[in-house]
Amino acid sequence: MGKVVAIANQKGGVGKTTTCINLAASLVATRRHVLLIDLDPQGNATMGSGVDKHSLQHSVLDVLTGHADLIDVMQFSEEGGYQLLPSNRDLTAAEVVLLDLPNKERRLLDALKPVRGNYDYILIDCPPALSMLTINALVAADAVLIPMQCEYFALEGLTDLIGSIERIAAQLNPELQIEGILRTMYDPRLSLTNDVSQQLQNHFGDKLYETVIPRNVRLAEAPSHGMPVLAYDKKSRGALAYLELAGELSRRQRASQRASTRA
Repeated sequence: MGKVVAIANQKGGVGKTTTCINLAASLVATRRHVLLIDLDPQGNATMGSGVDKHSLQHSVLDVLTGHADLIDVMQFSEEGGYQLLPSNRDLTAAEVVLLDLPNKERRLLDALKPVRGNYDYILIDCPPALSMLTINALVAADAVLIPMQCEYFALEGLTDLIGSIERIAAQLNPELQIEGILRTMYDPRLSLTNDVSQQLQNHFGDKLYETVIPRNVRLAEAPSHGMPVLAYDKKSRGALAYLELAGELSRRQRASQRASTRA
């Protein structure tokens, strides 16, 4: 059964989509089968995977509303090597449309049930708000990966996000856990970066990934070419960092499985 990881932060511009695309490609490079779900109406994960959001016949909205099967909507990212459930601006209608549907918080969960066994990881790129789309992602997920910049206001936003995750866990998905917190756009030369890092370490302990994602020009350029950084420049610092993250994620999952087996 594949592990479903929602990549979420209520704050925009923290590297959610970049992490989703590049973690997916890095997991594929380590011989994992991956499905990436673009649940953001901006469709940046779709475009960054080399799929044109403007020419889609169907999108993830059709899956959520039951107008199309997930299998029929999926596309293959040639550059990333993973399956993609694409998105575009049509998804902005989801907030209104889903309100009138039964089990509105569980639409994605139900759509994924037939295919979960086909993948090692299913990664969900969430929109930067606690919308009905994000709620669907958190209800469908086993865990949440939180990318964040090491800046003062990010800590405030992180507290709000964790509160939202705890409420979803209490009311809709008791299995939901925080997978880890990932420091993005990391620059160790800044004293604030080191101060915030220390606070995160003190508060979250081993939930804080050891891997950090540096500020990197090649990482920033890759999406405009419709490819993960691993395909764009596999020797760049950004590509190496996401490969390291894929390894750390896999090691944590193996350790968790061993612990649950012993229990």
